[in-house]
Amino acid sequence: MTIVRLGYVAMSMELKNASPSKTMTFAQFQKIGDREAAIRKLERIALANLENTHRLLKHNVFNGIHFYRLTSRLIPLANHGELPNWNYMEPLKKKLDEIGEFVRKHQLRIDFHPDHFVVLNSFKKEVLENSLKTLTMHYLLLKGMNIDSTHRCVLHVGGNYKETEKSLDRFVANWVDFPKHIQQMIMLENDDTSFTLDDTLYVCEKLGIPLVFDFHHHQAHHRHEKWEDNWDRVVATWKDSPLPIKMHISSPKSEDAFRHHSDYVDVDMFFSFLKEIKGSVPQIDCMIEAKKKDDALFNVIKEVKNRDDVEMIDGSSFYLK
Repeated sequence: MTIVRLGYVAMSMELKNASPSKTMTFAQFQKIGDREAAIRKLERIALANLENTHRLLKHNVFNGIHFYRLTSRLIPLANHGELPNWNYMEPLKKKLDEIGEFVRKHQLRIDFHPDHFVVLNSFKKEVLENSLKTLTMHYLLLKGMNIDSTHRCVLHVGGNYKETEKSLDRFVANWVDFPKHIQQMIMLENDDTSFTLDDTLYVCEKLGIPLVFDFHHHQAHHRHEKWEDNWDRVVATWKDSPLPIKMHISSPKSEDAFRHHSDYVDVDMFFSFLKEIKGSVPQIDCMIEAKKKDDALFNVIKEVKNRDDVEMIDGSSFYLK
């Protein structure tokens, strides 16, 4: 039997006043006349975001949820060019340590999905430098929590630039310029406009990177490619990972807005995927990318409980019979 575990992204619809993504723009920062006072305010916002992250993790444990994506917006202006000497990690040490201890105690899987401006196949030096800064911030946050950073950041391959093969090869060429500890963090996912499952497998197999299969993206951009034919290759990219295989699940908002995520997940569509992969892996962690966040997860579980082809384990996990 295959164990299926569900997770959700960043925000809770159920837990009130718990945003982990409170922010300050640089314009707001500049309006504070005292630079040191402005930095202290940034640090208070970052600590509030971490406190809400801790609350969200407690909410997850209470509801039997073991898989969660941290927001990448925990520290506002962390990599802003006008704040090059701000040691943003120093005031966060104690709280990061508390969160890490909680994560380890309850054996939670946490990870990140840095924003779209992290582009490792860019031909622009400044984009690559900023991408490295952003990934380094993610690494430092994981290190601050004493969490093994291996395979904790999902990225897209990057820009297509209307040259698919050259863009893929540029990712491979740029890869060697990133430090080993950054390389070890990375997972890649197929996207909905530029790089198909087969394209992404090319890079993953060449560089030894796990592939996070996004079923919805594949449906939007399959180019007549059958994902089932490549599933064994996807699984093989995880052979050296300490973590179970991961995938993304979401549903199209509508036929006209197919690429946009719906509020909830179409459970029948989800199980059309699960039936195909049942028995191929001992466990698969499925990150729900739906507008309704944890409410979408709870809705999936509510429907799953009425099915006769599963056996429930807890609030977010079940066996495929």
